[in-house]
Amino acid sequence: MNRCRVRERGIALIVVLLAMLLLSALAAALVLTTTAETHIAMNFQGAQAALYAADAAAERAIDDLRAVADWTTLLDGTVVSPFIDGQPGTRTLDDGSTLDLRMAVNMANCQKPSACSVTDMNAITDDRPWGANNPRWTLFGYGRLSNMLPAGVIASPYYVVMMVGDDPAENDNDPTRDGDPNSPGSGIVSVRAESFGPVGAHTVVELTVARGDTAVRTLSWRELR
Repeated sequence: MNRCRVRERGIALIVVLLAMLLLSALAAALVLTTTAETHIAMNFQGAQAALYAADAAAERAIDDLRAVADWTTLLDGTVVSPFIDGQPGTRTLDDGSTLDLRMAVNMANCQKPSACSVTDMNAITDDRPWGANNPRWTLFGYGRLSNMLPAGVIASPYYVVMMVGDDPAENDNDPTRDGDPNSPGSGIVSVRAESFGPVGAHTVVELTVARGDTAVRTLSWRELR
């Protein structure tokens, strides 16, 4: 009788240990699932915030274009937006990472951080298939999104960059000037807005805008990540 009870206690101990092991595995799986879902939610929220920031920068660029009479002065960098925070260079973002504005322009023009040659900028790629008529992006405006409106109106950790380039629909092979009145791209420029935020968040929005008699209208819009 005593031996049976000893066996029963041993079996019960094994069952308890197995149950504890199973419960521990389930708890670990639950923790991992919850953590993964939290990261997914944070990444989604960051992506949406980055898109909204880039959109806001694009809208600001369009608003500033209305005040420029000659859009060739945009393409050669003579005229820039009032929204700038100093000379182009390196900026420190809220999370401690850095952003080199000149490098951002190079990446837009030839997908490399170093200075782009004419050959680099004329190269035909999936994103830039127009060859000699590829936009040559020029800095137009840049700064913290929170500084775009009076203090306290926008609370955002994002830094935004606005660039302008010639409309690739022009066929004059001269992306440094707006086309002649009879050119298909006359009075049309491209706008590129980029947002940079925490943990490497980065979104690009590109638009094609046209000058009307009384306003600037958007002809196309696309998001790049």
